[in-house]
Amino acid sequence: MAGMSLQSTPGPLSEDVVRRAPKVLLHDHLDGGLRPGTVADLAAECGHELPAPREELGRWFAESADSGSLERYLETFTHTVAVMQSASALTRVARECVEDLAADGVVYAEVRWAPEQHVEAGLSLDEVVAAVQQGFDEGVAAVEATGGVFVVRQLLTAMRHAARSQEIAELAVAWRDRGVTGFDIAGAEAGYPPTRHLDAFEYLHRENAHFTIHAGEAFGLPSIWEAIQWCGADRLGHGVRIVDDIEVADDGTVRLGRLAQYVRDKRIPLEMCPYSNVQTGAATSIAEHPIGMLTDLRFRVTVNTDNRLMSGTSMTREMTALSEAFGYGLAELQWFTVNAMKSAFLHFDERLALIDDVIKPGYAALAAESG
Repeated sequence: MAGMSLQSTPGPLSEDVVRRAPKVLLHDHLDGGLRPGTVADLAAECGHELPAPREELGRWFAESADSGSLERYLETFTHTVAVMQSASALTRVARECVEDLAADGVVYAEVRWAPEQHVEAGLSLDEVVAAVQQGFDEGVAAVEATGGVFVVRQLLTAMRHAARSQEIAELAVAWRDRGVTGFDIAGAEAGYPPTRHLDAFEYLHRENAHFTIHAGEAFGLPSIWEAIQWCGADRLGHGVRIVDDIEVADDGTVRLGRLAQYVRDKRIPLEMCPYSNVQTGAATSIAEHPIGMLTDLRFRVTVNTDNRLMSGTSMTREMTALSEAFGYGLAELQWFTVNAMKSAFLHFDERLALIDDVIKPGYAALAAESG
């Protein structure tokens, strides 16, 4: 009935209900979310040799990413990046990204990608950003034409093993009023600390720009500490290893270390990607994922997909799995979603409008159906 509390609709929730719930996605890689058929089409166009035929390609990506071999996991991205070297390819991938996310019930997304990896065929950095933005604009127009709501922004990523972070940071600032909302660094954490890119982060601070940093996925607490205290990250990409600074006694008593306490006190958002974390070994299973404890402790937890193609996932799959593992209902899913919207690099008034006009009414409608 109208006005029913979300607390009265506990989990586990059906996949259909989760799909229809409005969702917010902060950590999604453009080159990790292609449709298998699109990879095959683009490979044929540019003459790139693929490791499997079209009908087996989706399974090959999932199995390679889930093989336990870092080399095979990284190989999957060599194929997606290879077919994303033309403006038309980038536009198609970006447009389909919007279409797929909107069909999954996502209403706001920040999609990250590394422009420096898409200039091998001669495009400039400005040209590749423009091509992706065109695809996003086309996708949003198609969603709105059907009466849907979808807002998307680019996060420009620099690779931590490369030396172009200052250049990419300047690119993000140059495009920030034209579809780009922030900056990120990604790549192997071990051996490539974020402090190697301090010039870029100091520049972003001076320009009043937002940025997130991949940290605490595999390397642990030092990576998180540097990202926050040296670099000043607004959000943590993954951040799952913050649990290494939390002690749970035999009687269930919890003690937070200094870093974990700081992260919680400051409401620093954690961009958690459950299925990806299991795949990379950062968590042993969904049921054992630290997201359960971090949610109980009320860290600023958000739920994300990371690489939809490689993990064979979607926001619906991620949230359905969490509902099944932890009994989360609509109240918890709305909490994750509002957390993410509060943490987005969108202007405050736009964030508030999506929360008040789209997210909360969407969950209230689902709760009323359940009643």
